[in-house]
Amino acid sequence: MARLPTLAVVGATGAVGTVMCELLTGRRNVWGEIRLLASERSAGRKVRCRGEELTVQVLTEEALDGVDVAMFDVPDEVAAHWAPIAVSRGAIVVDNSGAFRMDPDVPLVVPEINPEQLRNRPRGIVANANCTTLAMIVAVAPLHREYGLRELVLASYQAASGAGQIGADTLHDQLAKAAGDRLLGSRTGDVRQAVGDDLGPFPAPLALNVVPWAGSLADGGWSSEEMKMRNESRKILGLRDLKVSATCVRVPVVTGHSVAVHAVFATEIDAEGARGVLRNAPGVIVVDDPAAGEFPMPIDAVGTDPSWVGRIRRAVDDPRALDFFVTGDNLRKGAALNTAQIAELLAKTLTA
Repeated sequence: MARLPTLAVVGATGAVGTVMCELLTGRRNVWGEIRLLASERSAGRKVRCRGEELTVQVLTEEALDGVDVAMFDVPDEVAAHWAPIAVSRGAIVVDNSGAFRMDPDVPLVVPEINPEQLRNRPRGIVANANCTTLAMIVAVAPLHREYGLRELVLASYQAASGAGQIGADTLHDQLAKAAGDRLLGSRTGDVRQAVGDDLGPFPAPLALNVVPWAGSLADGGWSSEEMKMRNESRKILGLRDLKVSATCVRVPVVTGHSVAVHAVFATEIDAEGARGVLRNAPGVIVVDDPAAGEFPMPIDAVGTDPSWVGRIRRAVDDPRALDFFVTGDNLRKGAALNTAQIAELLAKTLTA
């Protein structure tokens, strides 16, 4: 019997790394040894993974020796430094950061859409898409295959945890400060006054508010998150000239990114036909009964793996256009799950 491959989880104690460990416990076991690696401040911590207590080790070159696949969830600059080192020590890297997503020598893989791209990894690195793109693209891809996508107009509703654990903590702290005052939000500046300077990673209070900004400033007034949705959608779908316009908005939700999608196709489309396509699509669940109050919402999607899709309707003014709403757990399919799925496909090739 072939040796089961060794897996390293780099950034194992972060928000996504923690979910990675949970997923490894609940999914089919394809791994031999599992190593949990992180920074010095996390070294020695005990983390339960695959039914056993594992000790977190410091990320060093030696700690990567003998690793077959390394799942990275670390900041971009850390990934840019350590991922090539892991490859040089013999590992295939599956990276959840933004460091390599648009590198032409690094495939950007969503297993439900383009698993064949795993064979094309000249740098030894496979990239994981942005969490907002992932929630949306799993639903868009099967519609593209059926009808031929031409254009996307997107508005995201992104959860606080998309900014990391500090984002979720900041939202909870702000909600605690806002609780109890039922007049709060009825006067200019009162929410800012109640929250104070504790804005965390956000440019404005998130409690009782929506903030039409996520990411850093890019050219032309666009945000980096908006450009990610455009560029990553093009790469995943293999549509270099796809028209994409996105507006990214941060909302007071702890976990679960949502996207309102207006998609224009090459041929006419009807809502019932689209529902049929989506019901048969891997990684998608259709929740679409407005008369019964059944919609895809982050409070229901959190903790689950699929992208939840609903409010499916043909555009009033364009028979080639479809509008729908999609939501998914940004820490699971949006990050940890997609990374784990890619790693599992790689494990198959290593044991074949």
